[in-house]
Order: sequence, then structure tokens, then C-alpha cells
Amino acid sequence: AGGQTLTLCLCPGSMGGMLALPPGQGPHQVGCTDVMVGHTRQGLFLRLFYPCLPRAGATEPLWAPRPEYCGGLADVTLGRRWCSALLGIAIGSCRVPVSWNGPLKPCSSGYPLIIFSHGLGTFRTLYSSICTELASWGFVVAALEHRDHSAATTYFCPAEAGTEEWIPFLRVPQGQKEFYFRNKQVHQRAQECVRALRLFQGIAGGRAAPSILPQDWDLSVLKDNLDLTKVAVMGHSFGGVTAVLALVKEPSFRCAVALDAWMFPLENLLYPEVPRPVLFINTEKFQTPESAAKMRRLSSRNSQTRIVTVLGTVHEHQTDFAFLPGKLFSLIFGRRGTLEPHRALAITSQAALAFLQRHLELQEQFGQWDELLEGVGDAVAPDVPFGRSHL
Repeated sequence: AGGQTLTLCLCPGSMGGMLALPPGQGPHQVGCTDVMVGHTRQGLFLRLFYPCLPRAGATEPLWAPRPEYCGGLADVTLGRRWCSALLGIAIGSCRVPVSWNGPLKPCSSGYPLIIFSHGLGTFRTLYSSICTELASWGFVVAALEHRDHSAATTYFCPAEAGTEEWIPFLRVPQGQKEFYFRNKQVHQRAQECVRALRLFQGIAGGRAAPSILPQDWDLSVLKDNLDLTKVAVMGHSFGGVTAVLALVKEPSFRCAVALDAWMFPLENLLYPEVPRPVLFINTEKFQTPESAAKMRRLSSRNSQTRIVTVLGTVHEHQTDFAFLPGKLFSLIFGRRGTLEPHRALAITSQAALAFLQRHLELQEQFGQWDELLEGVGDAVAPDVPFGRSHL
């Protein structure tokens, strides 16, 4: 496989072309910036996607922001640190089709806010396609990079000028029960989602929140351009269950969108405590009967909760990895889904938009996709199917 990786990564013309992320399909152009607040692990690190004004000669940010992320990713996905150079060649020059530090497009009524939580072994930029898509329809999306050792790698900047402290990915320690390890992490992650909301509430209230990263984008421009009565939480896999738990911790979150949620880390006594509706959008091959039973348990307690499955998809379909070329995808992850990735992204985002319109009471046209919430459509099904596969 190593030799195969080499030929794939080093073929002529592959530089920058290995990952072609789609631009947003909504009416707004999308801008993007990174935000880090605080000099300790208790601070926050996130990538912000937002509707922006067109700007000539806008630069596009790198998808893998630093070489360290390729190293972390190689370690987590391939279990081989030596692959990081190859991964760096394959994806290191790929860019996200958004305007880096582009000027915020003003919105007198205020944009609704989504806090986004990443999956296990990933990081803040690996969901750029879904975050860009949602921002293009008029949302501000804050994609967190969690500091609970579940990111492929991440870092913070202590107060000493020019220093960084990296936080590596940790596997479950030998002899420790996975549930207890992951349960502690999911509580930390949900708390980080709440802290992110507090950051934006502070900005809206006029409190200064200087980002400690060197850049031109001033967070205070958000002050009169957010509607913080309309806030949702969203995430993929470990981030999906994080979003569900965030509803328990923070009443300001009005609903959650959970992409292929990994329900395992949540303790059973919390299920009756989930007060708000959840949209579970599952892929075809990831969920277990135990996980499905937990989703149904939430659905039985809240008539507004919905569970749908996008047919012909695998777990990685809901990440940017879906847009890797087929051979490279298969080499890293194994089997690829049969549903075309752009179609999968469209279905996922349209279902999310219809759900968000309903529960954030938005005055948009997203209701046109309501039938997806009932599992009606050519590539969706209600509930969690364990029958004949479309893969």
C-alpha cells in the first residue's frame, strides 16, 4: 500500500488537485477567518465561516492550515506517522473556496449562528464543505477545534510571545474503559460549545474579544450582525453526540443537527434531559442497532426530533474527505459510497436548512426541502435502515 500511496500522491499534476472542495451554492459569497481567544487550554480555537462582500483578488485559505495537521491526520487515519509527508503532498496545497478574512456582509436583522463540533481524529477545517454551504445560505458558522485530545492535533498560544503548545490526539489508555474516557471528553467538548456561544454573546454585548492570532479580521464587526435568539449546535460523529449533549447544558441552543452521531459516549440518564429537537442525518453503514435505539429513544420523547438516512453513503461522506479522488479515498478509508459526493452534500445541507428554518423560525425558502425531514426523496429513507444496502 505504501508504494501505491506514493504513486497516487506523487503523480504529475496532483499538486493542489487532490481535493476539490465545492463552493457554496447559496446566494451569499462566503468569507472565513480563524479565531483563538485566551492563552490557556480553557480558551477557544475556531474557524469562522460567514456571508461576505465580494472582494477582488481574495485569497483562499489552505485546507490543512499547518504541516502538523497532516502529521496528526496520518497518525490517526493511517496509524503511520511516516505517511504525513505523502499526505502533505496530496492535500497540503489544497485550498478552501472562500475569501480569507473577507469583509463581513452586513445584515440588519442579524445572521443566525451555528456552533459546529468536529469528529474524532479530525480538526476545524475538515468540514469546510458543509460549513461553507451553510454560510452561503446566510448563517455564521463557528467550527470549533476541540482541546480534549480528540482532534488529530491542535494547539494554543501561551502568553509568552511566539510560543505554541500542541495538544496531540490520544487513544484510549490501556486498561481504561472506553466509555469513561470518551464520556469525559464529550462533556468537555459540549462545554467548549457553550463557551463558544458565550464568546459571541459577549461580542454582541459589546465586550472586546481580541483574537490572539495575527490577522486583520476584527470580531467586533459581528456585534450588530448576529441574531443570538437563533442559535443551533451541529456536529459529525463524536461531534454529533457533542451537539446533543450541548442541548442539555445550554438552553440558548434551540435545536441540534447530528451528522452520523456516535451515541456511545453519552450516559443513559441524560437522554430524558434533552429538551430540544434533534435532526439525526445518518449515513448508511456507520450506525449500530444500539445507537439507533438511542436515537429512537430521543425521538419518542420529542415529536419534533427527526431521524433520516442518506442512502449510498459512508461515514466519511459527511466530511471533506468525500471530495478526495476515488482511489485515494479507498486507499485511506476502504469502501466508498455509491452516492455522488456533491449530491450527498446537497441532501445533507438541504435537510439541515429545512430543520433550522423550522426551529429557529427563519423567514427563508428552506421549507421547500421539508420532505427530506420525513425521509422522502430518491436518496433518503426515514429512520435507520438495516435492510438492503444501496452501497
